[in-house]
Amino acid sequence: MAVKNLVNLERVSISYGRDPLLAEVSLGVAAGQRIGVVGRNGAGKSTLLKVLTGLEAPDSGRVTRTSGLQMGLMSQREAFDDQQSIRQLVLGDQLDHEWAGDSRSRAVLGELLGGYSDQVLERTMGSLSGGERRRVDLARLLLQDLDLLVLDEPTNHLDIEAISWLADSLKQRRNLALVVVTHDRWLLDELARETWEVVDGGIERYEGGYSAFVLAKAERARQSKAEEQRRNNLVRKELAWLRRGPPARTSKSKFRVDVANELIAREPPARNNAELLSFANSRLGKTVWELHDVSLEVGGRLLVDRVTWNIGPGARIAIVGVNGAGKTSLVRMLLGQLRPESGKIVHGKTIKTAYLSQHLEELDPKWRVLEAVEDVAQRVRIAKGRELTASQLCERLGFDPEAQWTPVGDLSGGERRRLQLTRLLMGEPNVLVLDEPTNDFDVETLTALEDLLDSFGGTLLVITHDRYFAERVCDSFVGLVGDGSVRDLPGGVDEYLRLRRGQVAVAFQTGQFEQATSSVGASAEGRATRDSGPTRSALEQQLRKKMGRAERQIKRAEVEEAKLHE
Repeated sequence: MAVKNLVNLERVSISYGRDPLLAEVSLGVAAGQRIGVVGRNGAGKSTLLKVLTGLEAPDSGRVTRTSGLQMGLMSQREAFDDQQSIRQLVLGDQLDHEWAGDSRSRAVLGELLGGYSDQVLERTMGSLSGGERRRVDLARLLLQDLDLLVLDEPTNHLDIEAISWLADSLKQRRNLALVVVTHDRWLLDELARETWEVVDGGIERYEGGYSAFVLAKAERARQSKAEEQRRNNLVRKELAWLRRGPPARTSKSKFRVDVANELIAREPPARNNAELLSFANSRLGKTVWELHDVSLEVGGRLLVDRVTWNIGPGARIAIVGVNGAGKTSLVRMLLGQLRPESGKIVHGKTIKTAYLSQHLEELDPKWRVLEAVEDVAQRVRIAKGRELTASQLCERLGFDPEAQWTPVGDLSGGERRRLQLTRLLMGEPNVLVLDEPTNDFDVETLTALEDLLDSFGGTLLVITHDRYFAERVCDSFVGLVGDGSVRDLPGGVDEYLRLRRGQVAVAFQTGQFEQATSSVGASAEGRATRDSGPTRSALEQQLRKKMGRAERQIKRAEVEEAKLHE
């Protein structure tokens, strides 16, 4: 029996300028179908979602939806009443005993909001940050009984733990149809059974998640010879890495195994580690950073407690941890921007660092992109004996020759971040520190960045919640798990998640949950005190003191912010 589509698009076209974003597109979303949507920034992914959900009408064609369809959309620009409380938005008119008796409600509120105390639920939307508002919006949708859930970049502002939980939660809801736009390729592999690529006004459809998409795209390119040679090489290079990565990644994907293995077998490793290490040793010497019994305290919190750690030449390390664990503070201490409370940090004499922070560098808005890059240097060496001009490096990171003459003031947030990274690389650093480098990047730009980092011969430190990116460019993992240590993780992200699950379980038993998890709002008091047994009164008093201290810090920060604005 044929499965009935929940939504149908028939010869739909829509454009905002001369070139159409969607041209004569026909497709459908069936009950229980899981679809991942990929494509370049500006290709029309968000527009496709708006047409699917009825937020925008097409210029031509027809969109039909099943009668009584229950559909939810998480967009990148939500509009909420600032006076509305989290309780009103997420729980509606439900009485406390109604939602509290539902395990799904407790799990969603606990994982995304950090708890369900009155202090969390009574906060107004106007008091929340952008990341907190997105978490609340996601919680609202996950607590509804929907037929179709449409998500536009749901992992923005989520840490690795929350992304892992979200994937598990959505996989359990087998009858829910899902359409998700995301640059998180790990999430696509976990959730999608079909991938749509928005390209040149059309939709290319592939069976399976991201790994299957890469394999199928490489095979199509091999057969048709239609892809540009550079882009084909990038896809095949990533293909080789997929084969050499965790076996589970490809075992879940649906593709012709014999053809895939034949393609992969001919590909060299993604990077020549021996050559890169030789290059790193020749430029860096034997020492990059050595930490000896180092402790770091920020804002009254002990983030690093008597840590001894050696970072050598050519190391490629991913730093993982929940939001607020101290990852950025740790690298800022390595860079000399923060001073440790105790211990000793030895800096290599020949290191030349470049730091991509989460804050965008202010540049002259009248500059052209290429001028901003050439202001740093005309040429850059990316590996032994290899050079790129400023224009070539711009093109590698997604600025085609025409885009290189775009004024800086006209760039989007993602484009500004790409420009910031390009300028850093032009400085020829031998130590590269990247803090959330994948924010606002589309999948194609991420692939190009990974290819570029393959030829970087220095030491690389990456803070990221993008699991796929971390596994792709890094060789080792360390984790900040909340106990003051910098923990080596031979098992990568999976080991980190196991450690955190065990830590949270112990925290529940001992009544110290708020120390083991992040939250929306001032604290996770509701959960911590509820599970603390006989220590409830003492713990409540401790929480009130911490909240009072946090509120005083916030007020001081607000005063300082007002002065800065003036």
